[in-house]
Amino acid sequence: MGEERPTQERHVPVLLGRCVNLLAPAIEAAGTDAVVVDATLGMGGHSEALLQRFRGLHLVGIDRDRQALQLAGERLAPFEDRIDLVHAVYDEIPSVLADLGIDRVHGILFDLGVSSLQLDERERGFAYSYDAPLDMRMDTSEGQSAADVVNTYPEEDLKRIIRTWGEEKFAGRIASAIVAARQDKPFATTGELVDAIRSVVPAGAARTGGHPAKRTFQALRIEVNEELSVLTRAIPAALDSIGVQGRVVVMSYHSLEDKIVKAAFTAGTRSSAPVGFPVELDEHKPYLKTLTRGTEAPTDEEIAENPRAASAKLRAVERIRTSTTDRNAR
Repeated sequence: MGEERPTQERHVPVLLGRCVNLLAPAIEAAGTDAVVVDATLGMGGHSEALLQRFRGLHLVGIDRDRQALQLAGERLAPFEDRIDLVHAVYDEIPSVLADLGIDRVHGILFDLGVSSLQLDERERGFAYSYDAPLDMRMDTSEGQSAADVVNTYPEEDLKRIIRTWGEEKFAGRIASAIVAARQDKPFATTGELVDAIRSVVPAGAARTGGHPAKRTFQALRIEVNEELSVLTRAIPAALDSIGVQGRVVVMSYHSLEDKIVKAAFTAGTRSSAPVGFPVELDEHKPYLKTLTRGTEAPTDEEIAENPRAASAKLRAVERIRTSTTDRNAR
């Protein structure tokens, strides 16, 4: 069963002050018309801070996790006249805004990866530190579970997923161990999977690489929730949903996420004119401005307060011009 503590006590938002401050200029410029999308609402910590600071702000909160939406709704109840909470995946931002009759927004925040709620709710199966049903779905109402993946995927597919999404050098050994073990008994719990992984990962690897199941669990979570393909669609959709002076702020937690974010942001901050082209036409000029120097990381104090913030990487951009190809920037 999940924790019964108030949501505010269960969730310490990552880089809270920095995220709010990065979005602040766009919100203040828009005044009482300001709209911000929290694309990964979670338990609503970032949204609560934004609504408290900016009294005229309207917030759209999106999450695929129905439990998170319920808890965030309770937390944000004092602001119920200034929020719309929507059950959706964050690559659906354009359709969510269209359904709400919102033409453009002034800020979009992404806090990627697995949420504190999902890690803390043992029955969700995201954590390798205790035994639980092997699920890992962010939306438990649909889709295949992690158990479905480990019990049905061919060995080569398991190897590819674990190596690619988990960046696990022992992917071949782990895939073989999974296939061998499931012939005797299908995997049903996280503990059974951890045991299979431990049986083939050298003990010494844990001293430098952390828990031996960490990367495999990451890989399965990404596969089950299609996280990277969703993110690849979501970042361009977000950039297309902000007007001039609008800002997009993204926190990622591993290199695969950050690579996707960096590529999309970099493409918008560089000229698209062909090499050697004599005149840079307006449509070739950069339409984004970088707001962070590379990636920003949490301070030692923030990590001490919230150890899960340790791997966070923050990037942010601002739209600086319109484009004839943008559906709503003006």
